[in-house]
This record gives sequence, C-alpha cells and structure tokens, in this order.
Amino acid sequence: MDLRKLKTLIDLVSESNVSELEITEAEGKVRIVKGGPAMMAGQGMAQPQVMQHAPLAAAPAQAAAAPAVAAAPQEPAGHTVKSPMVGTFYRASAPGAKSFVEVGSVVKEGDTICIIEAMKILNEIEADKGGTITQILCENGQAVEYGQPLFIIE
Repeated sequence: MDLRKLKTLIDLVSESNVSELEITEAEGKVRIVKGGPAMMAGQGMAQPQVMQHAPLAAAPAQAAAAPAVAAAPQEPAGHTVKSPMVGTFYRASAPGAKSFVEVGSVVKEGDTICIIEAMKILNEIEADKGGTITQILCENGQAVEYGQPLFIIE
C-alpha cells in the first residue's frame, strides 16, 4: 500500500470518532486501531496503531463487538439525510463554487445535495426524498462519519 495513502488513513482515524478501520486491497490488508494498550491503561489518548497483514488468504477473519451506543439525542422533525460513508463533507463542487443547496432549497429525489470525499474520490450524495431543506447539519470541509446526519428535509 502506498505510504501517502496509509498516512492519510491514519490521519483520518486520528481526527475522527472512528476507533478502527480495516482496508483490504490486492497487496494485502491494513488495519488501523485507535486507542491501543495505552488507552486501556488509562494513560490518555493513544495514537492509532497500524497492523499490516499479508495477503487476504493469510489473514484470519476477526469479529469485533460494537460498543453499546448511548441514547441518541432527539431527532429533528422531518426526513434526515445521513452520510453513506466516512469522509469529508463539501457543500459545493469546487472551492468558491455555489453550494448545491441552501436552507430553504426545494429538492427532488435524486438531486445532488453535497459531496463526500473519501480516499481522494468525490462522491455525489443525492437527496433520497423530495422536499425543502430545513437544516444543514455539517460545516463545509468537516469530517463526517458513516450514518451521521447531514440534512433535514421536510
């Protein structure tokens, strides 16, 4: 795996709420885990640890137990558009360009409402329901998690 790509993935894990990331490619498998032994020993925030495995055939499958999720805050009224991936949220197609949508914009199902950049790939995110954008829940350039609310459509 390219060293720059690996550094980008480590930075992404460090700056986000993701505790573990596993990538499988033709060359092998890389697993990045935040909060290794130092975290468990109560010594504060640990740096991510990178474990690179041989090709996929040699790597055993591991089952990870998801930690219990605390009660979510009350959802705003309307339909919530959530992030389908981890990445960086952008409201426009390029710096200085007009935003895809603003609060009050009327959208149809399938309209592009933002872009999420993941691993240098720009992914257009479409409205999964028609209506009016009542809230934009992320800032331009903000790192977003899988399933994180991005917009409210009523």
